[in-house]
Amino acid sequence: MTSELPSAESVQPTDRGPPVIRTVAMPTDTNPAGDIFGGWLMAQMDMAAGNVAARRARGRCATISAEAMTFHRPVFVGDEVSFYAWIVKTGRTSMRIQVEVWRREREGEATMKVTEGLFTFVAIGPDRRPRPITEDIEG
Repeated sequence: MTSELPSAESVQPTDRGPPVIRTVAMPTDTNPAGDIFGGWLMAQMDMAAGNVAARRARGRCATISAEAMTFHRPVFVGDEVSFYAWIVKTGRTSMRIQVEVWRREREGEATMKVTEGLFTFVAIGPDRRPRPITEDIEG
């Protein structure tokens, strides 16, 4: 019996911490062809990035762009879908957050990266205008 190392795109990231969101793709999330709808994936990615942004900004944030979206593979009904998100850049009022999406087949252990994208958020104050992001607090 030989053991092969899995390819880089078949092992979920371990250096990013746990997924921000983990869910199961359901039949109501499909497009007319029966695959999971790309818009559903983008909405989940936006929620994952928004969670990271709100924690970093210590308050309300708004999505101002989603770019560099790449759909590598389809997601199917029943797949467990994990959303990893991390800050790649912080400005005075905005943050750029990378999101990777990984799927695991319902009855198996094999995983693969299916989608990734870069989201930009701006911190929003009580007046609904951009506000400075507070300094990162250790702890």
